[in-house]
Amino acid sequence: MKEDKVYDCIIVGAGPGGLQAAIYLGRYNMQVLLIDRGGGRTMHARRIENFLTQKSISGREIIETGIEQAREFHVQIEKGAVYGIVKKEFFEVSAGDGKYLSRSVIVSSGAYDNLPPIENVHKFLGAGFYTCVDCDGYKTTGKKLVVLGNSLKTVHLALAMREMYTKDITLILYSLVPPEGYLEELKEDGIRFITDRPVRIIGGERIEGIELRSGETVGCDVIMSNFGFKLNDEFLSGLNLKRDAEGFKFVVNHNYESSLSGLYIVGPMNTGPDQAVIAAGEGAVAALDIKKRLLNP
Repeated sequence: MKEDKVYDCIIVGAGPGGLQAAIYLGRYNMQVLLIDRGGGRTMHARRIENFLTQKSISGREIIETGIEQAREFHVQIEKGAVYGIVKKEFFEVSAGDGKYLSRSVIVSSGAYDNLPPIENVHKFLGAGFYTCVDCDGYKTTGKKLVVLGNSLKTVHLALAMREMYTKDITLILYSLVPPEGYLEELKEDGIRFITDRPVRIIGGERIEGIELRSGETVGCDVIMSNFGFKLNDEFLSGLNLKRDAEGFKFVVNHNYESSLSGLYIVGPMNTGPDQAVIAAGEGAVAALDIKKRLLNP
C-alpha cells in the first residue's frame, strides 16, 4: 500500500460533486483523499450562467476555488488517474504507483463529449459551439442556429430549440433521413434540413458559418452539437455495478449510493440530470450520508 492509513473517504475526480463532498467531509474533520487527473467538462466550460449567485463564472474558476476551499478543510488532494477499485474489508483504490484504503468512495469522474471531427471545433468550443442545451441553449436565443447530429434525438432537439430559443434553425444530419412525418413537421416549423457532413467551422473571433463536404456553406452564429458523451468509468469495470436499462449510466439510490454499499456516484455518471449545480448538491447529499453512517454505524 502506498499509504498505511485508512481514509474515511476517497473521492475520485475534482468535479463540482466531488469537491462539494470534499468540503462537507473535511468540515466533519474526516480523513479525506481526493484524487484528480485534471481536465474535465466543467474545467473547460468558458461561461456558466445558471449557478446560483454566479451571474457568469468559468468552470475553471469553480474548480480552482473548490480545490482551495477543500484544502482549507484539510482535504488531501493528489494529481493522478485512478485505474482500479476493488472492495475487500476496505475499498482499495489503485492510482499512480500505489493503492489507498478507504471506508467509502465517492466517484465524481464525470464524462467527456463526443465531438465531431470538424476543423476549428476546439477553437469555438464553449464560444459558439455548444453540446448541452441545458447549459448553453439560452445563448442561442434569437440567433442563427445550426443543430448538428445524426439521430431522431437530434430532430427532437431542433424542434425544441425552435420552441424555446430561436426560429432561425438549420438541422444538419450526417446520413440519417428522418421519416416523412418528421420531415413534414420540420417544414411546417420552418426548419431547414440538410443531410451532409460538416468539415469546417468558419469564423475569426466568432462563428460565421459551417462548411459542408459538398462545398456548401451554411451561415450561422451558433452551433448545437448532439452526439452524446462517454463516461469516465473504466476504473469501475471490475465492480459489476448496476446500470440503467441501456447499460450506460449507473443506478443510485436517493443518497447517490450505487448498488455496492459504500460507493457513491455523483454527477453525469448516474441516472440523474447532468448539471454542475446539481452535481454539487449530489456531492453534499452523499457526504451527509457518509457522516450519518459514521455516527450511527
